[in-house]
Amino acid sequence: MLILGLDPSLSCTGWGLVRAEGARLSHVANGQIPTDAKAPMAERLAALHSAVSAVIAQHRPDRAAAEEVFANKNPQSTLKLAQARGAVLAACGAAGIEVHEHAARLVKKAVVGTGGAEKQQVQAMLKILLPGAAIAGPDAADALAVAIADAHLKGR
Repeated sequence: MLILGLDPSLSCTGWGLVRAEGARLSHVANGQIPTDAKAPMAERLAALHSAVSAVIAQHRPDRAAAEEVFANKNPQSTLKLAQARGAVLAACGAAGIEVHEHAARLVKKAVVGTGGAEKQQVQAMLKILLPGAAIAGPDAADALAVAIADAHLKGR
């Protein structure tokens, strides 16, 4: 089972692919998709959609998983996150891929063992769960964590 984890963001969307075979997980690929902050919103969203579509076409995941949207104190930030998330999920939908959505606390709990884990704890656990994986950055790490959590929460 090849699972595509997604950490949507307008500034930089992370993606990560893990293969789940029984209880065994292995790293396949990961990356980050930055957008130009000076570009118009429609262009940024189209770039996210296109890049995620390319990842899907190249790797052909069996399913995808993304973090659920959370409310920020700043409504504008929440709206931008939701728009980026929509572009990313639309790419999955256009490819006919089932998408599971998980709360950030559940992702942390599935990977680290506690829902209140810090980013550094998640990244340290990724090194244990996916030994030797070269991780493109923090957004890619978050996406890999989502994929791992999905394997644990939704089964293989």
